[in-house]
Amino acid sequence: MINTILGISQVTSVQEDFLLKGKVVDEFTNAPIKNVNIEIKSGDYTTTGIDGSFKLNAKIGDELVIKNSDFKTVYYKVSSRESITVKVQALVASTRLEQGKFRSHEQFIAYLDSARAVMKFSAERSIEYVAKALEGSSGKPPTSLQKAMAFETLGDTYQYWALFDLAIDNYKRSIKNQFSSTRSIKLGAAYSKHNNYQEAIQLYTNLLKNNLTPKQKTLVYEGLGDVETATGKVAQGVGHYREALTIAQAQGFNDKVLDLNSKIGAAFARDGNIQEADSYYGNTLELSKKENPARAAAQKNTVADYYSQNGEFEKEIQLREETINEIENLSDDNAIKDQSSPLTPQRQNYKIANALLGQEKYIEAIPYLEKSIEEADEKADLIVEKDARRKLSEVYADIGEFDKAAEGYKRYTEVFDELYIKKEQELSQATRFAREIAAKQNRIAGLENERSLNESRYKLAFENQTLIEQNNKTQKWIIGSLMLVALLLLYTAYVQYKNVKQQKYANNLLALKSLRTQMNPHFIFNALNSVNSFIATNDERAANAYLSEFSQLMRSVLENSEEDFIPLSKEIELLELYTKLEHFRFKDKFEYSINVDESIAQDDFVIPPMLLQPYVENAVWHGLRYKEEKGKLAISFKKMNAQSVMIIIEDNGIGRIKSAEFKTENQKKQRSQGMGNIKKRIAILNEMYDDRVDVSISDVEADGTGTRVSLVIKKD
Repeated sequence: MINTILGISQVTSVQEDFLLKGKVVDEFTNAPIKNVNIEIKSGDYTTTGIDGSFKLNAKIGDELVIKNSDFKTVYYKVSSRESITVKVQALVASTRLEQGKFRSHEQFIAYLDSARAVMKFSAERSIEYVAKALEGSSGKPPTSLQKAMAFETLGDTYQYWALFDLAIDNYKRSIKNQFSSTRSIKLGAAYSKHNNYQEAIQLYTNLLKNNLTPKQKTLVYEGLGDVETATGKVAQGVGHYREALTIAQAQGFNDKVLDLNSKIGAAFARDGNIQEADSYYGNTLELSKKENPARAAAQKNTVADYYSQNGEFEKEIQLREETINEIENLSDDNAIKDQSSPLTPQRQNYKIANALLGQEKYIEAIPYLEKSIEEADEKADLIVEKDARRKLSEVYADIGEFDKAAEGYKRYTEVFDELYIKKEQELSQATRFAREIAAKQNRIAGLENERSLNESRYKLAFENQTLIEQNNKTQKWIIGSLMLVALLLLYTAYVQYKNVKQQKYANNLLALKSLRTQMNPHFIFNALNSVNSFIATNDERAANAYLSEFSQLMRSVLENSEEDFIPLSKEIELLELYTKLEHFRFKDKFEYSINVDESIAQDDFVIPPMLLQPYVENAVWHGLRYKEEKGKLAISFKKMNAQSVMIIIEDNGIGRIKSAEFKTENQKKQRSQGMGNIKKRIAILNEMYDDRVDVSISDVEADGTGTRVSLVIKKD
């Protein structure tokens, strides 16, 4: 845990820029690629020259984005200051394919051959070739046989890249298009590797009922042996392996004879039957002498692993020494080039060192560890180098050479940090690879679905052509009838919609009338209370003057009471009369002002009648009336633009919160009904006339005193 933390902290530390040199080449031909865009996000940018080389400023941990129209974008994380070579998969295609010289089936086969050729190097390119094959040519969809071959190739690709779920899906598609025992055997292997053991057993068992070739029977019995052994049924597994071995020996399938002896030996070793395991592994070693060097080396490594598990270190060391000698003669073999393969000198030397340490031969183990480190460093095999350096440090510590142990441990941590960066980069690339593979598989599935749909349409059209011709007149009559019914339904729906709209409009008018009916008595009641107040104080002149103004106001109110909207000029007149009456009574409580912007064309704007009066009434009765000193009521009409006017009613009264404290329960109820009436009127009118009145109420001061009512009306 401590080493991991140290590694991470070194990775995430601030790095200095340096001049990074590199080259971009084709992965398969090693040919340089020019005019490739190389960039670092939020950093430097350059392009490759004619020799594929580039230079740019970078730092450890930066991610290079390598783009060109001739290949898919590649992402590369900088892990050291050394020059780099980026290998890309250039989208080269067969010249003959591009020139379109093949007939349909020949072109299809050419694409599948290309897919198989690049399968082990690039899953993406292999899938692309299969997709092109499935697209067909001359507008003709692929036949069932062609689709079976294409999906089998896809299954092989996914099987090779250990994407077993996708392999299963494509093998199933292949078999669905055309059954084949060979394809079914491949599906069984995919089931087994994906741990779908019951499906594999059922498939293999059913295949044995078919008329299989000796090679196919060998593979089926071997597959059953793999599944039974994997599920712990070793005896049954060995039985199936022996069935396969008998057929392979009789038919001279030497490669299978070798594999089956090795598998039987492994099964016995797993079951603890060392004697039988030794016998079959002995057969494996003898048989491997007749095979090519690559297979011989692989089998010797398998047997050496068996000896290691059983503590037979001398036998293990001897086999690994022989394996190393054979590996040195196989430098061009792909199995040796793959650094994850056990058939590399660095891994064999590391395992020899472990075998020596198992015998406590510390001094003898050191040269093998050093050689393993040297070879791993040369071939950039960080995993083996890390393990070998850690083991070498432990060996030095065990023999008391602590300085060398400390130095070895230091080098181990450095390699560990480098491996951490590499693994992080590989994880990022694996995620992108998975996304790209999923997208390509979805594209192929979509292509297949589209092909199936088109085929169904063609078939249906062909089968129904005669029937369509015979019943043409009947269909025309049916279509005409349906159109008539559709028109009738549309007309009925329109009439119903119109009736509903008219009914809703009538309901809104009725609601407005009801609300206006509620407002007029409320206003009249308050006004008569004012007259009553003057009479009670024996102020006859004031009462007469008030009644004169009141009668004028009532005449205007009654004239406009049936209208939904009245000109803004009339509403201003009503508001001036009402405010004058309220000031007549409460001269000692407030002063008021009404300011109208002269640029407002008052007759161009309309407003619901008596909309502003309740807000003025609230300002006087609930804000200014309770104020100890004389208050101020300001009413202003301001032009916002050519289409809207803002009306502001502002007082410096005691505010809404303080006013609520003085109200009785009955007053609170009346206040709620009055303001609720106004809100309902505005809501209905806005619904009927497309949002022409907006209202907002706020406090003037931060302490809650004063009230401001803002209304915005819009031109009709």
